[in-house]
Amino acid sequence: MNRNFYSLCRQQFDLQKTFLVTESEYFTYQDLDHCSAARAHWLVNAGLKPGDRVVVQVEKSAQNLFWYFACLRAGLIYLPLNTAYQPQELEYFTDNATPALIICDPDQRAVFESIASCQIETLNSIGEFSSLLPDSEDFLDVDVAADDVAAILYTSGTTGKPKGAMISHGNLFENARTLTQVWQWQRDDIMLHALPVFHVHGLFVASHLPVLNSSTILFHNRFSAESVIEALPKASVYMGVPTHYTRLLQDPRFNQQTCINMRLFTSGSAPLLKQTFDQMVTQTGHQIVERYGMTETGMNTSNPVEGERKPGTVGPALPGVETRILNDDNQPVGIDSPGNLLVRGENVFQGYWQMPEKTAEEFTADGFFKTGDVAAIDEDGYISIVGRDKDMVISGGLNIYPKEIESIIDRIDGVLESAVIGMPHSDFGEAVTAIIVLGNDDLEHKALGPDDIMTLLRPQLANFKLPKKIYFTEALPRNTMGKVQKNILRDTYNGPA
Repeated sequence: MNRNFYSLCRQQFDLQKTFLVTESEYFTYQDLDHCSAARAHWLVNAGLKPGDRVVVQVEKSAQNLFWYFACLRAGLIYLPLNTAYQPQELEYFTDNATPALIICDPDQRAVFESIASCQIETLNSIGEFSSLLPDSEDFLDVDVAADDVAAILYTSGTTGKPKGAMISHGNLFENARTLTQVWQWQRDDIMLHALPVFHVHGLFVASHLPVLNSSTILFHNRFSAESVIEALPKASVYMGVPTHYTRLLQDPRFNQQTCINMRLFTSGSAPLLKQTFDQMVTQTGHQIVERYGMTETGMNTSNPVEGERKPGTVGPALPGVETRILNDDNQPVGIDSPGNLLVRGENVFQGYWQMPEKTAEEFTADGFFKTGDVAAIDEDGYISIVGRDKDMVISGGLNIYPKEIESIIDRIDGVLESAVIGMPHSDFGEAVTAIIVLGNDDLEHKALGPDDIMTLLRPQLANFKLPKKIYFTEALPRNTMGKVQKNILRDTYNGPA
């Protein structure tokens, strides 16, 4: 049986139903089928063969999805790149991936011509292709196995060089099928899509569930609180990152009436603060479903649609996903005790592109993937992500998990958010260092200083967990998906404590 992800989705298509609506465009599922077929023919006519890589670095548009599905149909490997990448980064990706084709925006053509020797094509500002496409409405999808690679997505590379995670057709299908079940997806759901499409969250989760279920997508080029609030009454599902929700909640128009037709709000890609979860309930009447995933695995866990949604947790493991939480001696930890999180399932990737040794290093002998996340599980099976192991602070030989300290700091009146990192210390090895953003809505709290913070922390934390240094900043650096970039903070505040 052909396991081509597009072919499996196509079996569910209602061809006359609306597929995607942008500010100026409207497409049916028949349009998706025809447009992806024409592009798949173009790719084959250009000499590309199954397994070839296609690098795509363009601004978000409906054409992104047409090219993505065309690559899947032709058995090619789709490789999306963040439009913010600079030439030196792009040179690494093209050298590592050795693509047969690069599709980019016109202003990037010269950059790619200077670093790559393959064929280069461009999309203009509204996503139209520079070359003539075949006038063909049909394409026989290439027959692939479940383990055949459909896409390569590069990890953020906060330490060392980015690694290309090979995601298979089977990985895509199993994750989409499972989320359809767990999030009780309905064919008449309308997905409000304001995420980038070079990342798992926007390209896979927020696009695959509608397409697998022949549902409609309201497609926004980028996130804007104003445009999302305006579109929400027409939607039933919204997938965002925590930053989206904090910005939406600052607008009084984001209320129960605006969300009257909403069935599901989900959050991922970064931790969701409990106060954001609580404010969402108060302001809109909706509880956010927080879930946990990775580039390498897609989604692993989720709070339930029906049942208790515990703020501060990412819910139980999804059906078909096995989890282990082990200490540094590879022994299981107890309830509510932090340890290293491992996962196994059909959602887990095929390995790192051209890095067999790194791939072997990241898997156990019995097939569990080492996520690099530190987690704890409660008596009900709900998992909390405590932090990344590389973010763990080791001070005086003691392990300190930043998330614990951040959660306490974030509850202080006048604090908007915080990040805790480890900095070099001549005595302790590493010293706990807190970087804090104060709220701007209460001038009284602007008087908060390091001594005030320490006075409030001392009763709540053991001495070895207390910050040795506290800094204040206007905003924390984040990547495109809203994750705090602690590597940048370490560079910014570099120096002995």
